[in-house]
Order: sequence, then C-alpha cells, then structure tokens
Amino acid sequence: MTQLLNRQVFPDAKRYPERIIQFGGGNFLRGFVDWVIDLLNAETDFASGIALVKATPGQYDALDRQDCLFTTYLHGIQDGEFVEKTRLISAVNRTIYPYSDFAAFLALARQTEIRFIFSNTTESGIVFSAEDRPEDEPPATFPAKLTRFLHERYRHFEGEPAAGCIVIPTELIDDNATRLRASILDYAELWKLDPGFSAWIKEGSTFCNTLVDRIIPGYPAANADRILARLGYEDRLLVAGEIYHSWIIEAAPSLLAEFPVDQAETPLNVNIVADAAPYRTVKVRLLNGAHTAMVPLGLLLGIESVREAVEHDLLGPFVQDLIFQEVIPSVSAIPRAELEAFARDVFDRFLNPHIHHRLLTIALNSASKVKERILPSLLGYYEAAGELPPRLVIALAAFIRLYRGEWRGQAIELNDDQELLDWFRRAWAEAGSTEALAQAVLSRETLWEQDLTALPHLVSQVGACLRAIEAGHLPDLLRRAKP
Repeated sequence: MTQLLNRQVFPDAKRYPERIIQFGGGNFLRGFVDWVIDLLNAETDFASGIALVKATPGQYDALDRQDCLFTTYLHGIQDGEFVEKTRLISAVNRTIYPYSDFAAFLALARQTEIRFIFSNTTESGIVFSAEDRPEDEPPATFPAKLTRFLHERYRHFEGEPAAGCIVIPTELIDDNATRLRASILDYAELWKLDPGFSAWIKEGSTFCNTLVDRIIPGYPAANADRILARLGYEDRLLVAGEIYHSWIIEAAPSLLAEFPVDQAETPLNVNIVADAAPYRTVKVRLLNGAHTAMVPLGLLLGIESVREAVEHDLLGPFVQDLIFQEVIPSVSAIPRAELEAFARDVFDRFLNPHIHHRLLTIALNSASKVKERILPSLLGYYEAAGELPPRLVIALAAFIRLYRGEWRGQAIELNDDQELLDWFRRAWAEAGSTEALAQAVLSRETLWEQDLTALPHLVSQVGACLRAIEAGHLPDLLRRAKP
C-alpha cells in the first residue's frame, strides 16, 4: 500500500516566505495559478509561499492531511504528439479558515511580506451585498472579506503605500479586477471607513484584470491508478489539466519586476499587456468561434464530440479553413502571426484524447453564442474583403437548420430560451421557402441587435445554403466552400 502524500514523504519540499494570499483552493487555482507560482519559485528568484484562505464555510480536509502538497497531471497534444507531465506542487504553505478563526485571517493582513492576492471564487464570487456588515466575522461575500483584510492592513501599516497589494483575480468575468476594486470602494462607503482607506486602495494597491484559459477537469478518475503507481504515492488531490495554458494580465510592464513570468526556464504563456480586451476578442472569435461554428454542422453530420469533428475528413478541414481564412482576417488588433499561433494551439487542444467535449453540450444557448462569436467575424470579414465569408455563411445557415429542432425525423434536444425555440419552429412551419425563412430569421432584431438583411446578398446566400442542407447536400457544401 502506497503512502499518502505529505511532507514526511517529501521532507525536502521547500517552504517559501508567505508573500501571497490566495482566496480559493479549487481545481483551477491548484492546476493553474499554483502551478505557475511553483515554477516561478523553482526557476526564478520569486520565492513566494501561499497562505490559502477558504472563502466559504468548511475546511480543505484533504489539503490539510497532505500538508498542502498535491500533484498536477498535465496532458495534451504538442507538435502533433501526445504529451503528459506531472509536477509536485509545494507552493502552498498553509490553510486559513475565516469562518472558524477570523482572528487568524486578520493576522495575515498584518504580515509585512504579503504582496500578492490571487482569487478564483467562481463567476458569482465578485458581487456586492449591502447585507454585509463591518462587524461580521466574516462577511458573506468575497469582496467584503477582502475589504476587511485590506482595511486591517491599511490600519496596521498606517496607510503606508508600500504596504499595498497587487490583486490578480482569475474569476471568469470581464474586467474582474475593476469590478472587485469597485466593490471594495462600495463597501468602504457603505461602512463609512476612513476616507484615507479608499485613497490607499486607489493609489497604493494595484488591481489587474485578467483573462485565463486552461481546461482543468480535476481528479482523473479513469487514469488515477496508472498515474499514482508511477508516482509511488497516494494523492487524493491529484489534479488533471491540459498542457495548454494562457494567462493575460492587464498591467504595466513594471509588474514583471515583481512577478517574473518572463524569466522562468519553462515556457509560460503568461503575458503582461496594457489592454486585455483584444486578447478576449481573440479567444471569443477563434476558440469559442470554432466551437460554435462546428456544433450545428457536426450535429447535422451525426458527429458527437469536438475531437471527432476536428478529425472528420470534411468538417475538420472546413473548420480549420474557416478560422485561418475567414476569422483571422477579420481580427485586426493582434498581429496575424500571433493569431495563427493561437489557432494552431486551439486545434491541438481540440485533439486531446483525454477531453471528451460533446457538441450537444456546447450547443447550450447557441443563439446568443452565434451572435457573440460568429457574427462579429462575418461582419469583420465583409468590411475587410467586401464580400461574404462562405464558410461562416454556411455555419450560420446550419445554426438556423439546427434550430428547427429536428433532423431526419429525429428530435434534437436544444437547450435555449423556450420562447426563442418556439419562434424558430413557427418560422420554419410558416416559411414558404428557405429564402423566406432566411429573411425572417436575419431580420429579427431582438436576436441580432440589428437587421442583418441589410447586408448585401446574405439572405440569398443563407437561403441557398439552407436549401442545399434540406436537400441532403451538406457534405457538398463543405467540399465546395471557397475563400
């Protein structure tokens, strides 16, 4: 029987001075942020340990039993080959539980060395609630807890600017740091805190918006026995994730002097940029756009998963051409070479044999996804080239066909706004031709926030694609699509 992972098994696992407060200890933080910090500790002079704060009631029992050690198992396609890597992560020093020991939580704020605050409290974690009170131990919301922490630090160090923190949230919402900072300032006003505190937050602390990307499924139950047998110990917190990762941090270049992600020997796809918005556009248009384009086409072809779609002899090349020949030319804010490198990584990720991403799952709320992920590329291509992008038009037509709700006599279980689904079924029943249907769908301003029939030839081209799909000629459409 193998021994449970702990610091007796690895007595040389180094502890570094606590310079980081981390709110949350879930799979994403352990498999991404803690992995990056561990590499920086090993390969640079970062030398920063983590005090991990549980932002919700309860305890991290497994983490405590393992002395805050755990292992990452990363896998994926690199340069056409399947790669898998494991790493023992020792960056976390200890856990703090505000709900059972609020005094220990506030004591963290008084530690001189604390410099960084990282968080991932889910998409709903950054929220303001007027129900929180300054005397709560602790307040309910994460921003209120952070306000108490920072106010304690401000008071203890008497507003010293050097005691400010660099706050880097990784919650999957736009402008996550901006929203977090705004909530803290709202609490300062609600609680009538010292006006100097708000000035210290604005001037003495740095809040960095981020864009993060790595699929972290968590414990790899199907492969755990094989992995742990190779490691030689039991790890109940083994966390699996893909090799690919991207971390865009919106900050001044001076952040690199304190967070030296450019100095690690291991290539880290962590970029400090002045504006994260263009990178968000790239992710939405290329990665999410590829997903959204392949979903209706794949489902109509009887394909179940993303990997099968990319490996399909017709759909795979079609989606790659759609991205490289139509989507990338529609994006102007990022150099083409960088876009193409990102796209190649996207298709490598799609081929990961350990990730089974069902197309029907991605089809959730496809109407809004087409508007946000496909339409901007279609319009951008038309503006740049003066003609419609044929593959994006086919993908748009396939979406309209999918939302008929049936295919070849079989119902398709769509998950979207029921009123919208009912409207699509009525439109299909009432339209006298595919062109009339295209006219009805493309003119629905509540769906697109504009009348798309104003775009020359879009109605006729979508109508023609729908007619071909109805006639059973979808494979021919994919073959004949021209740039």
